Order: sequence, then C-alpha cells, then structure tokens
Amino acid sequence: MQISFIGTGVMGAPMAQNLAKKGFDVKVYNRTYAKAQAIKAAHITAYEDLVACVKDSDIIITMVGYPRDVEECYDKIMPNAKKGAVLIDMTTSSPSLALKLGQKAQEYGLAMLDAPVSGGDIGAKKANLTIMVGGEKKSFDKCRAVFEAMGSNVTYIGGWGSGQHAKMANQSLIAANIAGVMESLSYMAAQGLDREAVIKAVSSGSAASFQLNYATKKIKEKDFEPGFYIKHFVKDMTIAQNEASQKKIVLPILDRVLESFKYLLVNGYGDLGTQALYYYYQKS
Repeated sequence: MQISFIGTGVMGAPMAQNLAKKGFDVKVYNRTYAKAQAIKAAHITAYEDLVACVKDSDIIITMVGYPRDVEECYDKIMPNAKKGAVLIDMTTSSPSLALKLGQKAQEYGLAMLDAPVSGGDIGAKKANLTIMVGGEKKSFDKCRAVFEAMGSNVTYIGGWGSGQHAKMANQSLIAANIAGVMESLSYMAAQGLDREAVIKAVSSGSAASFQLNYATKKIKEKDFEPGFYIKHFVKDMTIAQNEASQKKIVLPILDRVLESFKYLLVNGYGDLGTQALYYYYQKS
C-alpha cells in the first residue's frame, strides 16, 4: 500500500516515520521542501511537487496548519488522486469543511475521512496518538492498520465532520485543564508553597492529569518549545467557539481561556508551546 503524507512539521514528520516503520511505502511533501527532505528513513521518499507526490497513491494523508491550508491542498489533490483512493485529513480543522470535503471527494470517485489527533509531539513520536475519525465506516475499516501505525487509541466517531467535532470537545477539555494547572501554580507561588512538594501531593489524587505532569515539568525545565503551538491552539479553540455559537451552546471556560491565549498570540508568543500560558499568569 502506497501512502502520500502531506505536511511534515512537528507532528507530521514522526507520524510519517511511524508509517514507514510499519513497512508502508511513504511519499512525503512539505511546502518547505527541506523539511520533507530532512526525514531520513527507509520506505520514505521526499517530493518537491504536491501533485507528483499524491499521484497513484492508495491513501493520501494531510497534516497541515489551518482550514485554509486543508482546502488549498485538496483543491489540488482531488483532481489528481487515483480513483478509489482514500483521503485522510488529520489536521484539526473545521467540521463544516470536513463535511464539504467528504461530499466533494465522492464527486471525484474518492473516499474522505476526517481524523484529527490528540497527544502532541510526544504521542506522534511514540505512535500512541488518540485518533478520532469521521466519514464512511467502510473507509475507516479499510484504513485501520494505517491509523494503528500512528496511534494507540483509534476511534470511529460517525459521519463526515464527526472526528472534527470530537476534537473540538477534546480541545475544550484541554483548555480547562491547562488553565487550571496555571492557576494552581500561581496560587502555590502566592502562598509561598514548595511547588514540587505540592505537585507530588496532588498528582496522585483526583487532580491528576497529563497537563499537570507535562506542563509543570516543562516549566520547571524552562522549556517552552512547542509540542503543540499556541497559534494552533488559538485556531482550534476559535473553531470550537464558532461551532458552539452556531448551536447556541455557552462555553464560558473555553471563551475565557481563548482570551488568555489570544493575549499571548498578539504579544509574540504564538510559536511557543501551550505550556507558555504560564507567562500570561506571570504578568498579573
């Protein structure tokens, strides 16, 4: 089975490598060719041209930045993909766009799945991502081995757009969790508590979470490099906010956390990891 992988950034590069490790023949493309070319692994070939990369592939995966990037990619991919190919967008993108692309793919004799992921760069490297999939069930079943090469928790959610809606629910949970961690750290500091002692005490109780362990470790090490970019989290939360607004759903926690991250974005922190929310709380 030949797979084309479009987008070899922080997440995409290790995901493509994990596919190759499972023996898939992988062709990779990135707008910055050097990033695609930098992936040195057996079964991986870098391409300078998107159309050449996707030609004749059985499965085409995209992992790019924003919904506009997704749409631009598929405007080129769909007319040039071979009939019967399965297209999988693993970008966190708009559910309404996922529905639109699913319908459009059928017109070209193609199948389409929306399959956003959770787990950050660590999950991508370890091939234990959570993958939430929307689209036709028969297409999901056809691609299960592909998903399992990249993730350890692969779940079929429902029709087109369902994977993206599940990811929005996921991002809402993360928003509340990471903000809670930062507020807790601020409280510890204000009360003059031994941060390490408190974290040790609470991390095995009901307050335990991935964000508590991950973010506090990164902050202790003064490591604010992106496992997941602030600018992309702002994009995700904005999509969730817009989708909620269409259904007249009130999400006050997400709204407040989004404001905090937007402050960081406009003040030049967009290319840092989400743990840099710590800086927002330090300013007050």
